[in-house]
Amino acid sequence: MNEIILRVQELRKSFGGLRAIDLLDFTVRQGGIKSIIGPNGAGKTTLFHLITGIVPPSGGVVEFGGRSLQGLKPHAIARLGIARTFQNVEIFSNMTVWENVMVGRHVQTFSSLFSAGFRFPGMRQEEKETRERAREELGFMGLEDKLKMNASALPLGEQKLLEIARALAMEPKLLLLDEPAAGLNMRETSQLSETILRIHQRGITVMLVEHDMNLVMEISDEVLVLNYGEKIAEGPPREIQRNPEVIAAYLGEEMGDA
Repeated sequence: MNEIILRVQELRKSFGGLRAIDLLDFTVRQGGIKSIIGPNGAGKTTLFHLITGIVPPSGGVVEFGGRSLQGLKPHAIARLGIARTFQNVEIFSNMTVWENVMVGRHVQTFSSLFSAGFRFPGMRQEEKETRERAREELGFMGLEDKLKMNASALPLGEQKLLEIARALAMEPKLLLLDEPAAGLNMRETSQLSETILRIHQRGITVMLVEHDMNLVMEISDEVLVLNYGEKIAEGPPREIQRNPEVIAAYLGEEMGDA
């Protein structure tokens, strides 16, 4: 049985009088693929924000590798081994494809400003490793031939792959993907599915927020269903598809036999 890499207990987040996450409990096992589904406004992206420290919780606990993330800044959480992509693609449009991925290496570099200014050997070695690792991740995502292009020139599907490459450059233990299939056509979604499975084969644990039910049911080990910030179901994909409460809240009757 794989160890638990992420534990969420009684997690709460309120914005004024709105309870976005309400006493949420779940775990993620190392090496798995866990999808989070639910209607718009269910709290899925808020959950990712809480895990990565972008917003603080109103209560409850998030533990990663047995360590509480309470009070840690996003960069500190990233350094522990959690990387993410965003619902709306976040790339540096004034940088090249290669430079975008090199930015992701910042959590793995330790040279001081003094070392950088004087170009000490340790700093030059880090720079070389950064460039090489960025190229490797672009090759993994099928983008190496476009590394010197401006990132904004890529079509949406490749921008999403670029964002994943940048996250992988951080050497994460846990990768959070927020609606990676949004806006993609069927061919691109199929490519994305294969990419996520290849990431999983590298031993990286994946959490996925997604509306494409075919993608979710195809690649997930477990599915967590949220509605109005509450967990209404959790389990293997086939079990979730047959859950009457899930069907009523989100999937729709036509998904019951999907």
